[in-house]
Amino acid sequence: MNRRLAFLGLGVMGYPMAGWLSKQGHNLVVYNRTAAVTERWLKDYKGTAADSPSQAVADAEIVFSCLGNDRDVREVLLAERGALSNMQPGAIVVDHTTTSADLAAELAAEAAAVNCGFIDAPVSGGQQGAENGQLTVMCGGSADIFQQVAPVIDGYAKSVQLMGGAGSGQLCKMVNQICIAGLVQGLAEGLNFAKRAGLDAQQVVEVISKGAAQSWQMENRYKTMLADNYDHGFAVQWMRKDLGFALQEAEKNGSSLPVTDLVDQFYQQVQEMGGDRWDTSSLLARLESLDN
Repeated sequence: MNRRLAFLGLGVMGYPMAGWLSKQGHNLVVYNRTAAVTERWLKDYKGTAADSPSQAVADAEIVFSCLGNDRDVREVLLAERGALSNMQPGAIVVDHTTTSADLAAELAAEAAAVNCGFIDAPVSGGQQGAENGQLTVMCGGSADIFQQVAPVIDGYAKSVQLMGGAGSGQLCKMVNQICIAGLVQGLAEGLNFAKRAGLDAQQVVEVISKGAAQSWQMENRYKTMLADNYDHGFAVQWMRKDLGFALQEAEKNGSSLPVTDLVDQFYQQVQEMGGDRWDTSSLLARLESLDN
């Protein structure tokens, strides 16, 4: 069934995600703070553009947002000309931004106050997953609201699951990033070790990827890492934001995250090398910059 939708934020992830909704025939209105990006999107896909979040959401049944950080979400959803105060009663916000769990809970309360629904729905799968419609979506919110939006999210996802109440999607995304951080550091250390030991690192991966060391990161990142190409995927600055959320939450719930804390420091060093926009596999560049 075609729905009246709005999509706020046409960044690296939002651009193709909104594109999938357009290709499925939904009546889609898009908004992006950089107008040139919106114009390019309209050349690639069918839809209409809005000049403000309030205009974009006026008639929408479901409003999707995919923004940069907590500040951006507050500006687009909670400001005077933002989305929430201008949505029709009964509409639903699905926020794909990776934010703090506290903000997700706040947004759920703000949405309820204007008789709207809210689902926090961070994603995993990166730019490639968004472009291929193969994202994993972790949701927080009520089951009845989730059931209304899940069939639409299916349009760009391979997995959509409700993890619990508001904020649960964000907490699950933190677990995702905690696990990735350790894996990427381990892969970087292994490749660096192989090269310094005089082995053919590509041959090493071809062998060990057939065994217990195999991982998504190994299969999808080792070639670009060995080619010293770090313009592929999720940026270091965004990973540090996400790990910051996880480390803050760990202080609240008593979790011990020594590896996550250490890798976050390594990413800070990558930023100091000028790698703010390098992808997360650039941990290898840090190791290769160290003296033998």
